[in-house]
Amino acid sequence: QVQLVESGGGLVQAGGSLRLSCAVSGRTFSSYAMGWFRQAPGKERERVAAISRGGGSTYYADSVKGRFTISRDNAKNTAYLQMNSLKPEDTAVYYCAAARIHSWARDEYDYWGQGTQVTVSS
Repeated sequence: QVQLVESGGGLVQAGGSLRLSCAVSGRTFSSYAMGWFRQAPGKERERVAAISRGGGSTYYADSVKGRFTISRDNAKNTAYLQMNSLKPEDTAVYYCAAARIHSWARDEYDYWGQGTQVTVSS
């Protein structure tokens, strides 16, 4: 079993930055691709970013390209999402997830964290 725990969410003003972390335990972290998703009230969960097992390949949603950066540290069993130039529309619960393959498809992700709230004020 794989456990994922997100941290780093909070309240920030528009234009500010936050870094989310996702600590993974239970299995070999480097054997999983990682993704970040978010869900705003009344909306479906959407893809934000994804990174391959070794970190050499990444995907980003168009809405966050140039502002968000996904990364991972396999020695620390942790994935990160650096979020800069935050906008009010980035407000959502952010989830990290682990998949056996590097994918942009939500259905490929087998394990999910509990989520962390990000609120961006205008």
